[in-house]
Amino acid sequence: MEEKITKEGKYRYIEVGEGPPIIILHGLMGGLSNFHGVTSFFPEKGYKVLVPELPIYDMPILKTNVKNFAKFLEQFIEYKGLKDVILLGNSLGGHIGLLHTKLYPKMVKALVITGSSGLYESAMGDGYPRRGDYEFIKKKAEDVFYDPEVATKEIVDEVFATVNNRNKIIRTLAIAKSAIRHNMAKDLPKMHTPTCIIWGENDTVTPPKVAMDFHELLPDSDLFWIPECGHAPMMEHPNEFNTLLYAWLQKRKF
Repeated sequence: MEEKITKEGKYRYIEVGEGPPIIILHGLMGGLSNFHGVTSFFPEKGYKVLVPELPIYDMPILKTNVKNFAKFLEQFIEYKGLKDVILLGNSLGGHIGLLHTKLYPKMVKALVITGSSGLYESAMGDGYPRRGDYEFIKKKAEDVFYDPEVATKEIVDEVFATVNNRNKIIRTLAIAKSAIRHNMAKDLPKMHTPTCIIWGENDTVTPPKVAMDFHELLPDSDLFWIPECGHAPMMEHPNEFNTLLYAWLQKRKF
């Protein structure tokens, strides 16, 4: 199924299906297509799935931070007239989902995080990417996954183009610093939104210990593991990811 990107005002997003709304939040280097497995599965199960494009490279540099992305998300939810949303975030997207849930708890019925930043300082990368070194970028992209074959040439080319674009790399580094500043360890125990944590057992970007810390700190959370899986379970093992998430949503009656 071809997923059409809708453009309305400042928003670009995919919207598929009808039913309780699941809003998907992509990561720093992740495009809307990373969630194709989710966007093709959940509408058939009676959910509306929305994937807004986050303005990662469009905000003024001083406003390029996790908090302003959480505010952007709130504006998008209001624009679409949504209530009782289920937020699903990978990597930076998980962090944005967590902060949004802290700031606007009445809007969020449930939260799903996978490979999320927000607790672990190295989650956003280790220093300045080496511009111009394609093989280095290729290796870094492959390291995100348990199976390096998942890092297709298309994915590597996209990351390579990003780190070689001055505007994008400045904002990428600004977001990385913002994510470190917005550590949520003290906030999580006060957040009672039901949370589903799905993690790759072989995640080297946000290691398994991070998932266990989220589970321990969030009062109402369930933790699920996917074996032979890296930082992006919904890309590497979409069927297992969807099965776990759907079972959790059904059990919680969402």
